[in-house]
Amino acid sequence: MIRLGTRRSALATAQANLVADQLRALGHEVELVPIVTTGDVNLAPMQQIGGTGVFVSALRDALMAREIDIAVHSLKDLPTIPVEGLTVGAIPLREDPRDVLVARDGLTLGELQQGALVGTGSARRVAMIEGLGLGLELTGIRGNVDTRIKLVTDGKLDAVVLARAGLSRLGRLAEVTETLDPIQVLPAPGQGALGIECRADDTEVLAALAPLEDPATRAAVTAERQMMATLEAGCSAPVGALAEVVEGEDGPELWLRGALGQDDGVRRLSANGPVDDPVSLGIALANELLERL
Repeated sequence: MIRLGTRRSALATAQANLVADQLRALGHEVELVPIVTTGDVNLAPMQQIGGTGVFVSALRDALMAREIDIAVHSLKDLPTIPVEGLTVGAIPLREDPRDVLVARDGLTLGELQQGALVGTGSARRVAMIEGLGLGLELTGIRGNVDTRIKLVTDGKLDAVVLARAGLSRLGRLAEVTETLDPIQVLPAPGQGALGIECRADDTEVLAALAPLEDPATRAAVTAERQMMATLEAGCSAPVGALAEVVEGEDGPELWLRGALGQDDGVRRLSANGPVDDPVSLGIALANELLERL
């Protein structure tokens, strides 16, 4: 029996069930174990309650205490600093990493009037959207997908910005009024990808997770998260990144786009490198961004 720790939210449970179903299809017995995290019970702004890690620390504590065998994280919420004794045993195939708009009257970002009230809890999204010069008013929000979308349907906000992957996993893509082009709004590092964490010495669980691994996704998110780590930016910082494995002249290459929000605008750069060295690519692009400050 593999004990899978998950937060209680609808999205976290849906993500946990995706992994559980894949493991069951491989012949494993899986039990879901609900865990309450700081980010679930404290709805203060992310920066006030610790930013990076507020959704994962309780899951990691349960892993270390051997109360669960694996934990499923949204990789964009997982701190880049490793924890001794734990490892990300598998990173499955990534969902669409882009952001989406859910707006009143089926509107797109460009169709919203100047001064329209747009909700997001992300400093990255605020920086990217303000950088478009559309004259929109960005306001901070917290809560689950239902809570955020209800702000639009109740008329309290004109629109909210969310991750497309979450709505896809919840079967709610019909509510999306626009999928945002990464050229305009670059996703968070690791967005759309799941990380399955386990104890580093649990060879049986590591063997069970191996078939779930998608090497191209791991290469892409490793480059993105290394860029963020080199910038010393947590998940609440205005940093966007998106990497993809593409076919180059001499075989597969890893392309990485990065963006860093500053008071005077958003710096954007891109670079490419070998698929088997995503860490160096992430470091190189981060350093280039820092040189442009």
